[in-house]
Amino acid sequence: MEMPEQFIHYVHKGKAIQFPYRIYYVDIPDKAAAKLSPQQKMILHCIYSRSHDGLVRQKHLRCLLQMDYREWAIPYIVKICDEYVAEILEMVYGLLKNQDTIEIQRFCLENKESFCRSYSRMISYWNEYHRLNSPDFQQYVGRKLFRECLGYKKSMELKTKPSLH
Repeated sequence: MEMPEQFIHYVHKGKAIQFPYRIYYVDIPDKAAAKLSPQQKMILHCIYSRSHDGLVRQKHLRCLLQMDYREWAIPYIVKICDEYVAEILEMVYGLLKNQDTIEIQRFCLENKESFCRSYSRMISYWNEYHRLNSPDFQQYVGRKLFRECLGYKKSMELKTKPSLH
């Protein structure tokens, strides 16, 4: 029996976005990637940011974040921020903390429900895998990434109460 593929779903400016949760391709050689146009490289880095191999994800996300990436690449950046590999979170935080992330924050706000689930997922991974090495959640790199770079605020999770009038 064939297993259905899992996809990530977001919305950007009212349009649906969908891409695979994981891909299982062998990484492209750097020499081959060097021959691509900047836009082709950006596409390549987005695709490989979904690799099953954490080192490949980290390599391509680093390359993407060091480019003048387009807004269509933002969903790939945001998605990787809720994963369990602390080294990737540290790398993303290190590259984003000094950038203007207003477009990323707008995207996260537009996808508030998914974004809040991602924040909760990041907390779960911290609790399960990183709490011993990073016991102070306030200082955990995942929390700093979500709060400082992606624009997470506790108020995003509050449901609006129906009016009694």
